[in-house]
This record gives sequence, structure tokens and C-alpha cells, in this order.
Amino acid sequence: MADFIKMIRRLGSRRFVIFIGLVLFGVFLFTLSKRAFIIDFIADQFFLPNQGVREASYKTWTQRRIGFTTSDGIQLLADVHRPKGLKKTATILIRIPFTKTFGNRGRSDVIGRYWARRGYTVVVQGTRGRYESGGQFYPLINERKDGIETLRWLAQQPWYDGRLAMWGASSFGHTQWAVADQTSLGPDALFVQISSTSFRQMFYPGNAFSLESGLYWAINSRGSRDHKVRIKDLQKGANGFPLIEADDRAIGDVNFFNDWLTNQYNDAYWEAIDGMNRTHTLQAPTLLLAGWFDPFLPTQIEDFTNIVNYAKKEVASETRLIIGPWGHANSVKLPGTQKTLPYRRESIAPSIPWFDHQFKIGGGQLNMPRVKIFVMGENRWSDEKEWPLARTQYTSFYLHSHGAANSLHGNGWLDNETPKGKETPDQYVYNPLDPVPSAGGAMLGKRSGIQLQNTIELRSDVLVYTTSPLSESVNVTGPVRVILYVSTSAPSTDFMAKLVDVHINGSAYNLCDGVLRRDYDPIQYADKSPVEIEIDLWPTSNVFLKGHKIRLEISSSNFPRYDRNTNTGESAPTATKVVSATQTIFHSDQYASRLILPIIPYHTENR
Repeated sequence: MADFIKMIRRLGSRRFVIFIGLVLFGVFLFTLSKRAFIIDFIADQFFLPNQGVREASYKTWTQRRIGFTTSDGIQLLADVHRPKGLKKTATILIRIPFTKTFGNRGRSDVIGRYWARRGYTVVVQGTRGRYESGGQFYPLINERKDGIETLRWLAQQPWYDGRLAMWGASSFGHTQWAVADQTSLGPDALFVQISSTSFRQMFYPGNAFSLESGLYWAINSRGSRDHKVRIKDLQKGANGFPLIEADDRAIGDVNFFNDWLTNQYNDAYWEAIDGMNRTHTLQAPTLLLAGWFDPFLPTQIEDFTNIVNYAKKEVASETRLIIGPWGHANSVKLPGTQKTLPYRRESIAPSIPWFDHQFKIGGGQLNMPRVKIFVMGENRWSDEKEWPLARTQYTSFYLHSHGAANSLHGNGWLDNETPKGKETPDQYVYNPLDPVPSAGGAMLGKRSGIQLQNTIELRSDVLVYTTSPLSESVNVTGPVRVILYVSTSAPSTDFMAKLVDVHINGSAYNLCDGVLRRDYDPIQYADKSPVEIEIDLWPTSNVFLKGHKIRLEISSSNFPRYDRNTNTGESAPTATKVVSATQTIFHSDQYASRLILPIIPYHTENR
């Protein structure tokens, strides 16, 4: 310390300040030069998966704003991360529809270098109107044209060795499907997460509009930059009529939101986005990663089964499916545990083994089952050979009541016995101005996932049917559906169904739900003639533990997960007039309304 004080005196205070400034500047330059190393080290420790992944072998370097001009004059730019010392490599292409922010740039750099350190060249390209690419942003519509031109550009790069993989979720999962039929220049391996070949079905499951998902996307992606989505904006947009002005009420007019609503029945519009039978013409093995609470779940599973049944043999045999306890790019907190399975880590973890296997790097066998699903309730992974599971026993649970299943305090119940003779039907009134509020479910945004349903079940416009406490655990894994016999006073209305797991303490948690919107004949209502309908509640995998109860909720709204049916038969986007509808659910020997569950016998489970 004394020597340090003497040095200060020799230098003088002014010179000492300059000396310290130079030292700090040197430290800053050193830190800056090692910034990528430091960031990657931290990411390796706390974010990136390393278990079961071969070690990094290369240093990396990055080039910015690399790209080309499209045939219609739009500049598409990318960051290119390369392993030092390799002249030609396999390439991983990611086409991202995000604004270039510090956070987005940091995440893409970390992931890009993660792959580059293992010998891949990684191209992170902004889609039209996003990141640093030019043009006007409009989701999905330009990805086939721009994607094909990007493939041609890649083929001309000196570091490209002809092998190509693609990776990405949601709309940049869509960028993979947009070029999945390309042959000589197309990708050799795909890793598609929480996305599917049918955005149309994602927006219109059961013919109702996925309002929260569509509005969330519109708020987030309006204009030239992404925006933070505030709950109050979502609520302001959803709460009002007409539906087509929900974006105006929330944040301002959004052209693609309007188009999603006005083009529900326009096949040409959706074909420009989704193509035709893209699973049938798929040219590369595909790893599909889905979430039980993601709005793409049913169509992504349908993609898997279509690939298995219709794609060429070498593609079908290699394709894999993983379904975990996730929403749309977010982790879901499961009842009974404080832990979550981090989505973002899990969306990267299989990538190196998957790509290495497809490119025959390392020569190891792919240790990945054909189907891997997370079984909720017991909160464990299960390796399977197919979907749906071949050993499934589809079991009916029949609706019963004494004519008053309204709310949790009503007299509805479920059991395996077909109704004997006539039972008094259940009725409720659906008022579009007082809809049943959404609590969790498969939506875009932070309000998705698992939530308590107990408050909802106090409403008189929610019919509740519950089993007795289970004497043994029941594994429900597969597609869930209900067959109902209904009548309505409205010319057009919705019926909703929701599967719920009731814990021993009475807490009730949603698992899956569905909707059916259709027209009805007023004469049938006048004649009191029930109409048979079927509602797809989407797939799930959950063990109802011993002592729990299986519950089915029936209603006519789940808002704003779905838009409200006005009950008038008017066009949904522009309707402003609403009327209440009297809804009737029949359950008798002649009209046996029932819940059909895919039950997996315990003695045959793959453990």
C-alpha cells in the first residue's frame, strides 16, 4: 500500500487519473475482445444444454449483414457464424421474423456460436421486414418465395458444402415447411418446434377464431417493430364488437389481423401460406417438438401422422416427435411441483444429436425414440413407438344428472354406465355479453397453460360432470373427444368442452379443451329434436392419480381464448348485435352424451 501511495505522489494526481483511465480502457478492450467467450461461458453454465452433446471443438468468428437482393428488389441480410479453421461445412439456416434488439441479437448469437463451435456454419437471416432485412413485414406470406431464393444464395457461398439443416419455432418453424419440398437445393434435416403445416387450423379450431392468439400476435408484430404485449391491451381489444376492430381497440389497425378474419373461407389465401399437403412432399427427415398447451399441438401431431403415412419411406422412418409440458415457447408450471421443464433449453438440446445423425457426423446411433411424450400427473417422460399409442383403450364416460348439472354445486356426474331410460336434460343460458372467462389453455402468450378452474365452475352457464374419486390411477394419453346431443334456440352457436383433473383437495386444473361452432335448424329446436355433435378436445397425456376425479365442463364460451359467438348467424368479424341462447344437453338411453378418453392400461405401459 505504501508503494502504491508513493507511485501516486511521483505521477501527480492528474497523471494518476490518466493512468487509471488507460488501465480501465485496457480492461474494457480486453473484455470486449473476450465478450463472446464470456457470454458463451455463462450461457453454457446456465442456459445451453451440454449433457449428451459432443464437446465444442472450434473457435468461432461472425460476419454481419451478409446477404443478397431478392428478385423483387428486397435485401435479405443475415449474421453468419463460422467455425475457425474449416473451409467448408454443413450449414444450419434460421430465418427469424423478429426485430433486431439487444436481447434478440444476443440470443441468436449465443445459439449460433453454440452450433458453430461444433463445426457448423450458422446463418441467422431476418425475414422480410425484420431483423436487418428490408421490405414490409407481413407474417408467413413471403416465406416460400424468399426461402427458395435463400437456398439458391446459400448454394453459391464458398463455405457451403451442400449439406443443410433448418431449425426454428412458430413462424420461423413455418419457414422450414415453406421450402420442405425442395429437392436438389432443399434442406437435408428439419427441426420444427411448436408450428405446423396449417396456420389456418390453428386460427380456426372447430370453426371458432383463436382470438387471444390472433390478437396477441397482432399487437406483438404490428408495424415495423415488435411490441411488448400488455394484458390491458389484450383485454381492451377483445372486449367489444365488432370482432374485426379488436386490433384497433388494442393498439391500432393491423392489416394481417384483418386478413385472418375476413379470409376464413378463402382457400387461396391460406394456400399461399400453408401450401398443399406439405407433409406428403417432404424431402427431409423432420424432428417435431410440440407442447401440450401450444395452439399448434393438434395440427403438429397430424403432421407427424401424415409424414408417417404419406411421406417417402426414408423420410417417414427417420422422423421423430417429442411432446412436452409447454405452451407456445414458454414453460408451464405443473400442479404439485415448483419446477418447470425449461422450454428454450429443451428446444435446443436435441439439435446437435439430431443434425449429427442426419449428416453422419461422429458415426453414433441416434438415441431418440420414435415418439417421446411427457406424462403429466406422474411428471415423467415415456418413450413410445407410435401415435396414437397402439395399446390405447378408448373408454366412454357417460353424462348423467337429475336435470341440474349447472355449476360445481349441481348434480351432474360421470361414469361408465350407459343411461338407463330417460334422464332430465340439462339447460343453461349463454349470454355473449357475459361469457365464461378463459383460464389457461393452448394460446399464444403468458396466459396459456394450466390454471385453476374452480371459480369458473361456480357459474350457472357451466355444466359440470364429475366422476367419483378414482380407486386407482388412470393414464389418459391420446386424442380426447366428446359426443353430445344438443339443442339450441340460436340459429348459430358454440358448444365448448373441457377436460379437468380434480385433485384430492378439490383444486381443479384444465388439461385440454375444444369448441364446435356451427349452424342449427330452428325447426329441430321447436320439435325438441336433439342434434348429435362431436367436439375434439385435443390430445393430452395425464395420469389422474388415485383419489383424483375426472371432470368434464360443458359451456358455450371460453373467452378470449376463442371469440364469442353472437348467436345471430351474422358474419363473425362484423357482427354487432347479440342475443342470448338457451342451450340443452341431452343424456339418456337414446341420446347417450359421453366423454371418450384414450386410456392406457398400466400393465402394458412402456416404462
